Order: sequence, then C-alpha cells, then structure tokens
Amino acid sequence: MIKVSVLYPNVAGSHFDHDYYREQHMPMVKRLVGDACLSFGIDRGLAGGAPGAPAAYVAMGHLFFDSVESFQTAFAPHAKAIQGDVANYTNIAPELLISEVVAG
Repeated sequence: MIKVSVLYPNVAGSHFDHDYYREQHMPMVKRLVGDACLSFGIDRGLAGGAPGAPAAYVAMGHLFFDSVESFQTAFAPHAKAIQGDVANYTNIAPELLISEVVAG
C-alpha cells in the first residue's frame, strides 16, 4: 500500500481554510478518484517540536492506494479539477510525498 501525502507548509502571510478542505476538497478528491482511493485522512498542524515553535505544516492530507500506478491512473483524469480547487481553500503551494506504508 502507498500513501500520497499533500503537505501545506506553514508560510508567513498564508491562509488555509480547514473547514473547506475537510468538508469539500478531500471528499471531492475521494469521489473523483473512486474506489482506487482506499481511504483518506487529514492532519492539522498544531506545534513544532520545541516549546512555542510553530508547526512546520498547517495541514496534511493523506490518501491511501494499492500502488503508485493505481494512484496515477485514478488521479490523472481529474488532476486539473483537483488542482484547480486548491485556490478555494489556500494560497500555499502544496508539497507532494508518495511513500510506501510499511507499518500501520
């Protein structure tokens, strides 16, 4: 299984609408990619490791797929719509990480 993580760095002057991301964007992604997406989760950054340090990321979205190929096949036809929705909840350029789930 793989995890596709979309990370939103904590950038000064940026905004992120967590409600929209949770209630609109991620459910839309799941609906568009269909059953290829086994599940998804959302993290909201709270703090850094040191006392008083800000979180490195304001949010992270995680989508789980059987393989990189299944993700690419399901995502590609909807990439423009999914990426086009980003402006509705943030002005942060997201970072993408695809990883293999080795425990969980």
